[in-house]
Amino acid sequence: MKATLTVLGSGTSMGVPTIGCDCAVCHSSDPRDRRTRPSVVVEYGERAVLIDTTPDFREQAIRENIRRLDAVLYTHTHADHLLGIDDLRPLSFLHKPNRLPLYAHPEAAEFIRNMFKYIFVADYKFGGLPLVEMKPIEGPLELFGATFTPVTLIHGEAEIYGFRFGSAAYLTDHSDIPETSLKQLEDLDVLFLDALRYKPHPTHSTVEHSLQTVERLKPRRAFFTHICHDLPHEATNASLPENVRLCYDGMKLEFEI
Repeated sequence: MKATLTVLGSGTSMGVPTIGCDCAVCHSSDPRDRRTRPSVVVEYGERAVLIDTTPDFREQAIRENIRRLDAVLYTHTHADHLLGIDDLRPLSFLHKPNRLPLYAHPEAAEFIRNMFKYIFVADYKFGGLPLVEMKPIEGPLELFGATFTPVTLIHGEAEIYGFRFGSAAYLTDHSDIPETSLKQLEDLDVLFLDALRYKPHPTHSTVEHSLQTVERLKPRRAFFTHICHDLPHEATNASLPENVRLCYDGMKLEFEI
């Protein structure tokens, strides 16, 4: 089955431009250097599955004319991947009398329930709440004829999830990938990897480290995401192998799911 992946956001936690920064990338005229917080939406068979609700989700959804969602998957609970949850409201209302399902690692699911208790306790009598339900991920998810398999990643000292779906995988926010997870990532057409910058970082992959992962896994196409303002889009792409590119907000890819 054919699917389309749209990059909603390709930036790091502070976004690009970064507030108060005078660097060349933050003042670039190249629209690909404008990076909202990291997220993708996968569409197939008239269904749409979102990965993460960033603080920029409202802007991203309007820009890409998102009119429906059928499920939301969460990689982890950091602010840049979570804080747009309330902006699910208008899309969740389309599911009445049912609720839009959200999926996360069991510990992450509990964290989200507690952090947004006003949503999940739902005792606000005047309405205006996202109509959602949180479900723990306890293995591969069968969603509307496609399988989304969680892939464990190391993000500093935390274990979080990436996801494989068909011939594509989306791995954001990782400093390392366990050997058992690497075995889940063979024979890929499309691979997204965290590549924050060139300089080492305690919780994120670098361009060099992610290029090593590409060499190990040999996907047909690889795209780097969660990019900070150290990497100008055009100049960085010119230094990368032909099958590796920085992704950018609004980029669309087709693949088999």
